[in-house]
Amino acid sequence: MSDLTKGLDRALSGIPNSKLGVAVSGGGDSVALLLMLAARGDGLRAVTVDHGLRRESAEEAAHVATLCQRLGIPHHVLTWQNWDKSGNLQDAARQARLRLIGAWAVKESITHIALGHTLDDQAETVLLRLARGSGVDGLSGMAAQRIDGPLTWARPLLHARRAELRTYLVENGVEWIEDPSNDDPKYDRVKARQALVILSDLGITADGLIATADRMQDARIALEAATLDLANTCLEITDAGEVRLDMAIFNAAPDELRFRLLSATLQWFSGAPYRPRFDSLRGVLNRIDTENGQTLHGCIIRSHSGNIIVRREVERVTHACHIDAIWDHRWVVTEHGRDPAKTIAALGEEGLRECTNWRDTGHAREVLLASPAMWADGLLVAAPMAGMANGWAIGLKYGKKGLHESLMTR
Repeated sequence: MSDLTKGLDRALSGIPNSKLGVAVSGGGDSVALLLMLAARGDGLRAVTVDHGLRRESAEEAAHVATLCQRLGIPHHVLTWQNWDKSGNLQDAARQARLRLIGAWAVKESITHIALGHTLDDQAETVLLRLARGSGVDGLSGMAAQRIDGPLTWARPLLHARRAELRTYLVENGVEWIEDPSNDDPKYDRVKARQALVILSDLGITADGLIATADRMQDARIALEAATLDLANTCLEITDAGEVRLDMAIFNAAPDELRFRLLSATLQWFSGAPYRPRFDSLRGVLNRIDTENGQTLHGCIIRSHSGNIIVRREVERVTHACHIDAIWDHRWVVTEHGRDPAKTIAALGEEGLRECTNWRDTGHAREVLLASPAMWADGLLVAAPMAGMANGWAIGLKYGKKGLHESLMTR
């Protein structure tokens, strides 16, 4: 079992338990992760999301709570309640889980969340993505760490097999819960698990798929570095937060780099966890010289004066938020004026009409409509980008290099 714990310690090197949270469903993988992390020392906190999709889910959360109490680890149960029953259930549950845990982590001043994905999960992921025709990024599998703003999602058990973890639990006398959906063939992941048994006769094994993922990760890192070089030569972010790409330099780059850079730009604007569909992205680039004002991923893409201009689509900005929160994934107040404001929201048509000198700013009307403004009970207090600062200032949360940094998955 030393190989298991050594691999986990390497994956979490430099991350103390005091900054670490662990997501525990009650299944064998996450329970084994909880046990190994508890052995590292004090400070660990655990969280379980009760999706409420099965009658047993509350009992499973209670089982985890009992185990955590025995280990002396603070445990929180978060409940998902607002599924509208549309779309893909598994994806909706996953997004809700990440959102709930992320908010909990920020509240608890946790910087890293450990997830119990294993080597077997990685192999199944690669096989599923191969079936979907994924490229280099998809076939590189799940990242050992994924940075999401102030939070890092860590997978310290990607070196471990499921069977090893269950042996570890048995040897330590710890019980776990088997989710019946893990054997339900209606789910693609279960089909992939079953397919690997059959494909082993052809030499397609979990270890072979992991080796492919490792090589794809090396290729992905090289492509990310090349995309960053392209961004450094052709991309500019204005004070109003719009992106300008020098069209001549951008169009001279290989297609793969162009797709990556535009995709990352759209994600940076929208805060979306996923890239736009490849065909949609390619269609925008194919039409950029002939069709102006295209929309994709909550953004407007235009060509103007030798540049590709990307701006936030005003209809897709997030709702109003507290004056000291991050608005629309990017903006934070950096200086408060004398007149109090309660919320940040888009300036919009109504607000722009109050900014009589907005043309003097040099910013396009389209940009200013989607720009952040400060409001109090429906009254405009300040619109710094539209020439109505009133002592207020606002800026990009991660600066103008935030987009550049997002190009590297680390």
